[in-house]
Amino acid sequence: MGLEDEIEDLREEIANTPYNKSTEEHIGRLKAKLAEKKEKLEQQSSSGGGYGYAVEKTGDATVALVGFPSVGKSTLINSMTNADSEVGAYEFTTLDVNPGMLQYNGANIQILDVPGLIEGAAGGRGGGKEVLSVVRTADLVVFMVSVFEIERYERLSEELYNNKIRLDTTPPNVSIGRRGKGGIQVTSADDVSLDEDTVASVLREHGYTNATVTVRGNVSIDQLIDAIMDNRVYLPSIVTVNKADLIDREYLPTVKSDLRDIGVDPEEAIFISAEAEKGLDALKSRMWDSLGLIRVYMDKPGRGVDYEEPLVLREGENAVEDALTKLGGTLDKRFRFARVTGASAQHDEQQVGRDHELADEDILRVVARK
Repeated sequence: MGLEDEIEDLREEIANTPYNKSTEEHIGRLKAKLAEKKEKLEQQSSSGGGYGYAVEKTGDATVALVGFPSVGKSTLINSMTNADSEVGAYEFTTLDVNPGMLQYNGANIQILDVPGLIEGAAGGRGGGKEVLSVVRTADLVVFMVSVFEIERYERLSEELYNNKIRLDTTPPNVSIGRRGKGGIQVTSADDVSLDEDTVASVLREHGYTNATVTVRGNVSIDQLIDAIMDNRVYLPSIVTVNKADLIDREYLPTVKSDLRDIGVDPEEAIFISAEAEKGLDALKSRMWDSLGLIRVYMDKPGRGVDYEEPLVLREGENAVEDALTKLGGTLDKRFRFARVTGASAQHDEQQVGRDHELADEDILRVVARK
């Protein structure tokens, strides 16, 4: 029996096994075996090499525009950026990854128009693995679906999930440490519903014999496996609905109902027309918020505050230390202190150190040794 047959048998057994406390450990072992075999199959299929998509990340952040063929991605990226992506009313117009640069709020946001995904992309159909490898490197995923094909979002999301991309969530709070002896010791918080025997069984299926495991939060079996495999990427996403200008107002409730059916809040979706260039300002604003970008205006000695070209940082990487790193040069070594005016400061010209966290539109002046 080949790997593909073994994988299919495991999937069938999981689907046919009712989930409850008495079957939890068994299902955990099955899912762990399934993850290992899928990983092995993927390694075998990629060992032959082949051409991929090599795209250099530039700018302050990178956005991957994901959708099925002919949904309007090329039209959108041409409307929003300086790209020149071929446009045509037929499938697979885009055969390469086309990067474009959006300038917004003083930031340079790279948008990647990737070839349209098809069903089975994560398994390699239509060059899907190469496409998805580019998506994994992005900072934000923008799903693009037609207003007439809302249901296709679920298939797009599933393809990304099958390629180890986890959307709109954080890594599970699981820490694992190997040890020389003593078996598998599981420590879990009160809010963890997984049985400790289940946790230990899943680890054994992944080759652990002696280990200490700490689990916090209500982690599922799938999330536990994600933590063990340690090759998942976690990205935010937004959904944009194209061709919204082509529907009658009476049809809008149906569209909103379709969005709810796939788990998307209609109020969170961005309705656009790439062709008519409508709704693009709302999309740019949502992208900015989802990327967590902030602007810092530099107060330059003898030249005053530069409001034209702000220093762009990201939430979580927005300390003065991060600003020094991005500024480059010798400032980091010569740094004495900084003065900050704005939302993060207690008062104008507050003196701060390297660990001070900056806020959007703060004014920063670095005082350095000569």
